[in-house]
Amino acid sequence: MRIVAAMSGGVDSSVAAALLKEEGHEVIGVHMRLHEHDGGSAGHCCGLDDAWDARRVAATLEIPFYVMDLREAFQKAVVDDLVNSYVAGFTPNPCVQCNGVLKFHVLLNRAKSLGAEAIATGHYARTDEGRLFASVDKEKDQSYFLHPVTAAALRQTRFPLGGMSKPEVREHARRFGLITAEKPESMEVCFIPDDDHAGFVSRARPELDGAGDIVDEAGKVLGQHDAYWRYTLGQRRGLGLAGGPWFVVDVDAVTRRVIVGPEAKGTPARIHARGANWLRPAEALVDRELFARVRHRGALAPCTVAASEKGATIELRAPLRAITPGQSVVVYDGDEVVLGALIRKVEVS
Repeated sequence: MRIVAAMSGGVDSSVAAALLKEEGHEVIGVHMRLHEHDGGSAGHCCGLDDAWDARRVAATLEIPFYVMDLREAFQKAVVDDLVNSYVAGFTPNPCVQCNGVLKFHVLLNRAKSLGAEAIATGHYARTDEGRLFASVDKEKDQSYFLHPVTAAALRQTRFPLGGMSKPEVREHARRFGLITAEKPESMEVCFIPDDDHAGFVSRARPELDGAGDIVDEAGKVLGQHDAYWRYTLGQRRGLGLAGGPWFVVDVDAVTRRVIVGPEAKGTPARIHARGANWLRPAEALVDRELFARVRHRGALAPCTVAASEKGATIELRAPLRAITPGQSVVVYDGDEVVLGALIRKVEVS
């Protein structure tokens, strides 16, 4: 079939495209230009060097190659969302917005305009008839980031690397003679090259005064901070307080207060989430042994789930630390993702 392969310029997407062509598919390579950063340093993606690497891989594979300019859409869907979320007191995950929302929606539309039947990416995950599964390599698994992708989109998506380990992928890259075979992985958020999220927000919204007090749970002022969006639940370092140890237990965007206390022991909790993507109906999950994860590669806790008026309610039956509003909660039935949503409120039992 004709398949549009997203080619970031890294080894994973390069091998995904190569494997599909080897299987006999008609592959079209597409690189998505997302932002203005043109650096090509290790640890970051989507720069100018990555676009050139993707083009050179496409030439090696002898497949058509296009560049999509998505800077405006990326700014609205990912960058603005990140800034607005931090300002509202949440801790967002831009990779969920980018991978799970922007790329799949836009890429599918482009694929259809090119007469393709499916899209493919280099994500470490598996899909089968609209269902999403963790990859075989649990250290590389990216299913957490993909939880917003709808069942309809998954039916038209291929993940060629879902059954492989990273060393196997690099071995394939060498076999195909790809220039990306030894290329370092991209680890940080692509549009924040110094990995200073809080500084990025301050620069994006210089008119905002985020300064305020650091207080204990009784309201006693212990110190001051220059921007409440610099703090996230569970944070210990960088508080500049005497005594302790202190941990951030809440951030109040209205009063601009950062509340600290002793380390949370981690108790079972009820998570209220919105923007739920039910990959299996809620009624089909009753009495199932399900497990929730609240951060990429984080611990799994047994849970039950129920649909709510605004999304989903997840009842944890074991503790998880630092459940953070703005992050995602992803629920698994074995290796299968059955629900993903954004954490908005946490009630401790």
